[in-house]
Parts: sequence; structure tokens; C-alpha cells
Amino acid sequence: MRYLAIYTPDKKRAGIPPTREHFEQMGKLVGEMMKNGTLLATGGLLPPSQGVSVRLSDGNFTVTDGPFAEAKEVVAGFALLQANSKEELIEMTKRFLKVAGDGESEIRPIMDGPPETK
Repeated sequence: MRYLAIYTPDKKRAGIPPTREHFEQMGKLVGEMMKNGTLLATGGLLPPSQGVSVRLSDGNFTVTDGPFAEAKEVVAGFALLQANSKEELIEMTKRFLKVAGDGESEIRPIMDGPPETK
């Protein structure tokens, strides 16, 4: 099954750019996971100040340039993962967090088709 993992650093690390050593460690982990087929895609995200929000409400669009005042947590990156079990997925995520540092990774299954009906 495929999963989307979203990484949010803890508040004391948010906005601090990674070091060269950190990039090297992450590159090694990413390369290994790409080679064994568990990591399908990954990417870091630039700060919300460089983003835009597009919202639809009651048929009207609102476009807001970042930064976004209501943002309490900033998503720093994502990964598209392939795992055979929840346990395998959790172990991959623990390895990632050891390299990425303090923070949280929310993992969501990707819907591959219409929901099953009973």
C-alpha cells in the first residue's frame, strides 16, 4: 500500500535550515530507500512566506499570499512511501525522524480507488 508522510519539525527547529552534514545523512537514507523501493518520491518545502493559499467557499475563490497567520505548524517536507504493513511503515518513519530530528510525521494511506461499499 502507498502512504503519504508529512513532516513537521518541532517549534524550536522550525525555520532553521539544514546543515551540510544533515543533507548528507538525509541523502544517504533517501538513496537507500529509493533503491529498495520503499520511498517513491520525496521533497522539502519552502517556507509559507513563499506560498499561496487558494480557498473555495460558497462558490467564491479567495487567494492569499503567504505567510499565513493561522499556521501554527509548518509542514517542512513530504514522502510518498510504499509499505507492506503498518509496522514496516512505522519503522521507516522512525528511521527518517532520527535523521530529520525532533518533530512529527503524520502518515496517511493513499486511496487507490473508490471507497469500498458493504
